[in-house]
Amino acid sequence: MQRILTQLGKNVLIISPHPVPPTLAFLDPQNIIRPLETLTDEDRKRFDSADTLLVLDTSSPQQLGGMAVLFQDSNAKKLVIDHHVINVQNNLGAEMFVDENAEATGTLVVRAAEALGVPLSQDIAEAVFTALATDTGWFRFSSVKAETFRTAGKLLDAGVRPDVLYRELYEQESLGRLRLAGRTLSKTESILDGRFLLSSILLEDFDAAGARSSDSEDIVNMLLSVKGTQMAALISELKDNTFKVSFRSRCKVDCSVLAKHFGGGGHREAAGASFSVPFAETKQAVIEAVVRELTTAF
Repeated sequence: MQRILTQLGKNVLIISPHPVPPTLAFLDPQNIIRPLETLTDEDRKRFDSADTLLVLDTSSPQQLGGMAVLFQDSNAKKLVIDHHVINVQNNLGAEMFVDENAEATGTLVVRAAEALGVPLSQDIAEAVFTALATDTGWFRFSSVKAETFRTAGKLLDAGVRPDVLYRELYEQESLGRLRLAGRTLSKTESILDGRFLLSSILLEDFDAAGARSSDSEDIVNMLLSVKGTQMAALISELKDNTFKVSFRSRCKVDCSVLAKHFGGGGHREAAGASFSVPFAETKQAVIEAVVRELTTAF
């Protein structure tokens, strides 16, 4: 989106609540994205003088971390472009451009480029294809439609090479991530005769494995790959004494509804929420909620 707006002559600053994960750094070779914790005085002046603030891929204050306060306190015009189910009781108070049927926010960025008359350059196409591919599990989720592949075709026409992006995304693993996955999978608990699998990653696991916080990405999907599993959940401890819970479903249970119960959100098959209570209480709440949903859905 930044590259689209720049082509239109706009002065755009990207701020992220967190540093760019090393696995995605290839998308930002010029270090355009500014992590919140490294903002300079000049960056803050640009933010304070902005006439428009645009949030992509979430409408939840919790997911914006420290950015939420900056966003909500600003007098600038506020917009959200997103494809997640909106929690009307817990949003950013912005003008919403949301299509819950879109498989990725990247799809909405392509639509915006077309509506604005901006051609898809290779760097725009590579970023959007990455969003499209990762949000659809490399085009294997039920959210994939014929239009998904038509969009992907436009991106290939713009110069995207899927083999190169796949290698960047999935074949650059660190030893720490492999060790973290091993520790996490070894702690997997089977509930309801294997219909629900649960595991956790504590700060001590990151330390023991020599892993980064971003190394936990997608490990929950490994739980869902077990035969007979209908739901999976992964509890990850964060450095601020809170816990992030990722829910996955391949049954009738809607993860977005489940996550919304805890102030989170997401999609039918994948969603998440944050907990600020101790680990034991978080774990018990997750188990009770998922077991309740699974036993009433069938």
